[in-house]
Amino acid sequence: MKVVVAEKISSSAMELLKEPRWTIITPDQLDGKLAAHLESADALIVRSAVQVDAALLEHADKLRVIGRAGVGVDNIELEAATRKGIAVMNTPGANAVAVAEQTLGVMLAMARHLCRADALMHAGKWEKKSLQGTELRGKTLGIVGLGKIGMEVARRARSFAMDVIAHDPFVSLAVAKEQGIRMAKLEEVYATADYLTLHVGLTPQTTGMINAESIKTMKRGIRLVNCARGELVDEGALAEALQQGQVGGAALDVFVTEPLKNSPLQAMNNVILTPHIGGSTQEAQEAVGYQIALQVKEYLKHGVIQNAVNVPSVSHEEYLELHPYIVLAERLGAFLAQASEGTLEHISLRYSGRIAESKTELIRNAAIKGILNEGLEEKANLVNAAAIASSRGLHILEERKPKSANGDESVLSILLKTATEEHIVKGSVLHKHVPRLLHVDGIEVEAPLERNLIYMRNRDVPGVIGRVGTILGEHKINIANFSLGRRAEKGEGAQLREAIAVVHIDGVVPETVLAELRKAPGVQQAKAIRLF
Repeated sequence: MKVVVAEKISSSAMELLKEPRWTIITPDQLDGKLAAHLESADALIVRSAVQVDAALLEHADKLRVIGRAGVGVDNIELEAATRKGIAVMNTPGANAVAVAEQTLGVMLAMARHLCRADALMHAGKWEKKSLQGTELRGKTLGIVGLGKIGMEVARRARSFAMDVIAHDPFVSLAVAKEQGIRMAKLEEVYATADYLTLHVGLTPQTTGMINAESIKTMKRGIRLVNCARGELVDEGALAEALQQGQVGGAALDVFVTEPLKNSPLQAMNNVILTPHIGGSTQEAQEAVGYQIALQVKEYLKHGVIQNAVNVPSVSHEEYLELHPYIVLAERLGAFLAQASEGTLEHISLRYSGRIAESKTELIRNAAIKGILNEGLEEKANLVNAAAIASSRGLHILEERKPKSANGDESVLSILLKTATEEHIVKGSVLHKHVPRLLHVDGIEVEAPLERNLIYMRNRDVPGVIGRVGTILGEHKINIANFSLGRRAEKGEGAQLREAIAVVHIDGVVPETVLAELRKAPGVQQAKAIRLF
């Protein structure tokens, strides 16, 4: 067995890889000939510097697994690896404690003015009165995102006798209650928190979530921590709120542009700035190296795959047949997640027609991936989606109906139940590769599942369609497709009452336009849906 370690990992990780009749190639032995070494390698371990692209993988005919010592896999071309049957693993959560400790550390620093106190003392000044601080005890910590890091932060905050309130629609109430966390809507978290910390991934919904409008809804003097993604925060709006006192302090480890340059935040003494070091501890770096070495070793010796980020093993022919339905499932799931409100509780899938006789694990995981990735920090994929859902206390049910009413036509149905509502969608694949929406909550409405959509519910009254078209036209938003459906009341003399519309548009619809649509006569709901 041959393992190529292309970048430096801890000595304990290297020691773990030593096995009889195993050859370990270290970074010092590569001598710029990585491609040549891969020709006979069974495993490759990298960090973030080595680019594992399709061209490099052309040399890797024996390669069975790529291990990434870290979370992000942007430097690995997953599709190329999958095509060659190479499992790709990473090490999510290995730096969770490091980031959580930094989060609590900067909260303490803000509460006790530690950075300013240190600067004053180094300047020869003794200013006790101006440095009187506050305690974390009894304060409310708002956590947005309860993945591995968010949960570690919550545990440590409880030890400081803080009250913890959190928002994460992908964590069950039971799991949160076990940790002494009160779940709430995002608006309540904003309005209640004395300290607010962000631990969500970057999605269209979370981009710029801390902005001028959301800051206005927060308690005056709130203190903000961001060790997640810089793009979550509108830095200009934050700087203005800090100057006005609406935000009492901020601690930022991540930024929209890194390294940070020419930012108004750099001149403020109520802001703590660190250069993206949340996960940079000796222990975390040791952990990611050791963890990936262990995972690679287990896979090579026993076939046990952990923390895979690409698809499970299927034949090339099976993958080609399943792929259109994998795309359909992910987009139906993303549609449902964005159309629904409330804490997620239950996901149910039903396969009708030929797909019911296929290996539906990939389709199931694609649907879960589409649902969870609308707000999850730890990104779900075709391998780990079901496991992530299970760890968050979510119930997944599946049902098969091989002989459908539509003959051989394959139809996928997904039901999503939250604490406040329940929705079901149906979809299919047309012309062998085009994913289409067929039904929403029992209302027939055939629509494309592509990129930017507006999903609307309205009363079935005259003028709605025309008004919607006028509003979008006034804002220079082009309509690519306008799909309509309506439901009739049951019983004699029934009248059409409820209608839905799915509008496929060119480009992203601004929130101001959605607000205008919601004010149109007859419109009850209007939401932006983004599919990728």
